[in-house]
Amino acid sequence: MYEPIRTKSVHTMAAAPEVPHRSREEELDIRLAGQLTALLTVTDELHALAAREDGGAAHGSTPDGDALAAAAERIADQVARLSGGHYPLRAEPSDGGSPSHAEALRQRAHTLAGNALAVATSRGDAAAIALAAERMEAHAAPRHDRNLATA
Repeated sequence: MYEPIRTKSVHTMAAAPEVPHRSREEELDIRLAGQLTALLTVTDELHALAAREDGGAAHGSTPDGDALAAAAERIADQVARLSGGHYPLRAEPSDGGSPSHAEALRQRAHTLAGNALAVATSRGDAAAIALAAERMEAHAAPRHDRNLATA
């Protein structure tokens, strides 16, 4: 009738001990660190725009600039915690920027914070959940304020 398979299954080869595998927690750590690193890059860019709007202050002496600088440091601390103590590389912000560019960056930061919140919730990381939720709220607030001003 029908003959048994005599070759090794592809599935057993994938489970071979020489192939490294990560646990679910390790995968979630990597994903969360990636989302937070992307959020850090956008936060640094927003901080640079706030400093330019303030007349070129290097460290953002405006309340918005100070808040963005503090948020960037907290995000970097979380990435370092998730990455075994290795702080993320920080890119130099790009030159130029218009109000529409700043708004696009805020929307991107809101999306990235939402992604980080989803991963942090799946991971059960209270510190990352609190940080991501705070950043979502911070980047959503300007949109709500502008919508109320035009209504």
